[in-house]
Amino acid sequence: MIRTISVSPYGDIQTGQGIESLVSDSNHWHWIDFNQPTDEEIELLKKPLEFHPLSIEDCIHTLQRPKLDYYDDYHFFVFQALNGNSMQKEEVDLFLGHNYVVTYHSVGMREIDEVWQRLELAKAPGEWNPSIVLYHILDKIVDNYFPHVYRIEDLLNEIDENSADRSMEELLEDLFDTRHELLSLRHTITPMRDLVYRMINSHRLSGVLEQKEYFADIHDHLLRLAEKVDASRELTTDMRDSYLSINSHETNRVMKVLTVITTIFMPLTFIAGIYGMNFENMPELSWKFGYFGALFAMLVIGMIMFFWFRRKGWFK
Repeated sequence: MIRTISVSPYGDIQTGQGIESLVSDSNHWHWIDFNQPTDEEIELLKKPLEFHPLSIEDCIHTLQRPKLDYYDDYHFFVFQALNGNSMQKEEVDLFLGHNYVVTYHSVGMREIDEVWQRLELAKAPGEWNPSIVLYHILDKIVDNYFPHVYRIEDLLNEIDENSADRSMEELLEDLFDTRHELLSLRHTITPMRDLVYRMINSHRLSGVLEQKEYFADIHDHLLRLAEKVDASRELTTDMRDSYLSINSHETNRVMKVLTVITTIFMPLTFIAGIYGMNFENMPELSWKFGYFGALFAMLVIGMIMFFWFRRKGWFK
């Protein structure tokens, strides 16, 4: 589906115009949105829009890394948004010219729809221009990163508190899943941060330079998001190490108890092994109280070793 909107210098808005008429009209700036386009609609990027084949190829092959390419009469941007209900990445491609902006996305984008409605309902649409559309789209994309970061922070707090008293295996499983989500966020936020930094420091983007303080604000948001992601990753590392240390400590404690039990039974087994031999010349075997004497000796040895280990603190 393709939708169009054009704005005159006097603030007159027109929607639904054909692409060829928009290209030939230099008195209005326009916005063309390719929303889940068909193969026939994709051909319009080649003619009459006449975009470079490389930028068209980047649109068709989704999940490109966020980037900025300069061409003779326009600039091409690749942004990465996040689905509102999941961590799935969604690509937004944007062509920025002196009197037009063209957006391309292979899935429905809430960010694009919100900016589109905002422009249609604007009280002073004459104050808008392609660079302002670029700013609002980018601002919406970055703002929608925050709920995902806050959700992960809340999840880490729940894992740390463990109010549901879940087992350590379940906590570690959730922790590793969270680390995977944080890694995915990092791979999205960091390239976007670098891209916006490049935009606000580029002398070829005159429209961005005119609105530099607004794009700098987006860059500040991305810096804060990157810091939150890095802090959460460090927290997951500390929590993982703590859980593994606790698990190792519990294992060592169990092994200590088993070692004490084994050590106590070693001399008892030794005595039982000696008197379990079938030699004929063993005077103790013919002793009337030999059986009870052996049991008493084994009991005394076991009690002595038990209290000795207890005094050493092995049972604490």
